[in-house]
Amino acid sequence: MKPLANLWKFVRSALLLALACALVVVILPGKARSQLGLDPCCAIISAGLESISGLLKEVVAKPLASIQQNDQQSADFERQVVWPVTAINQARGLAVQAQGQFTQMRQLFQVPVSSATLPTPQQLEQSLLSRNPGAVAQISNNYSSLYGPTVAQTDAPQPVRDLVDMTDAAAQAAMKRAVEIDALADLELQAAEQINQQLQNAAPGSAPILEAQTSAWLVRANAYTQSAMAELIRVRSIELANQGAQLKFSSSHAGTLHSTGGQVLQQGVQ
Repeated sequence: MKPLANLWKFVRSALLLALACALVVVILPGKARSQLGLDPCCAIISAGLESISGLLKEVVAKPLASIQQNDQQSADFERQVVWPVTAINQARGLAVQAQGQFTQMRQLFQVPVSSATLPTPQQLEQSLLSRNPGAVAQISNNYSSLYGPTVAQTDAPQPVRDLVDMTDAAAQAAMKRAVEIDALADLELQAAEQINQQLQNAAPGSAPILEAQTSAWLVRANAYTQSAMAELIRVRSIELANQGAQLKFSSSHAGTLHSTGGQVLQQGVQ
């Protein structure tokens, strides 16, 4: 920038000098100019213009040519190294191939797997495989119809009723969570297909934006995976708790039987 500023100052000074000389010649009387033999006005202006022309060729043209060359080199570097056309076309081809794979995955993901044959199990299975969060409210009724309602108070001791109730609650919660996770998986597939379609027609400069969008969806997918893992852990915990409760019940029954047997033996001895 500094050489260009100095160049502009020099050109401005030369122009002002040429204009001043022309103005002086014009103001001189006609006799004075005729005494010079030739009209000095044209000679001075011509000399000034030639000087300015030479100055533009030597001082201005060379820096501008250098700047243009640097710009062309930068453009060639971006086109050949930073954003090469071949690599961009390969990436777009990969995106098209991935889109086809996503379509196949969705088709496989939607293959029906229902297997129940009786009416009551079919109702529960239909709710579990619906992939619709709106069907979650139907699971409790369908579960009770298939596995039976809560044990009545007169049919079992309170510890047994509590254990059965907790087991039913954990099973129903896992079923409801499975339906929600299926719905989330559908949303993730839709988002993946949308991002892949954008990649097919994306400009090179928009790649960071799409990359950030993909990273955000990846974080969401990991969160949903962790939620599903937590649900499996809860189901497994309930199963282990039930096994422990069964052992406790057996131990309590054995203690009661031992005490009752001892009392019967003592009465027989007497």
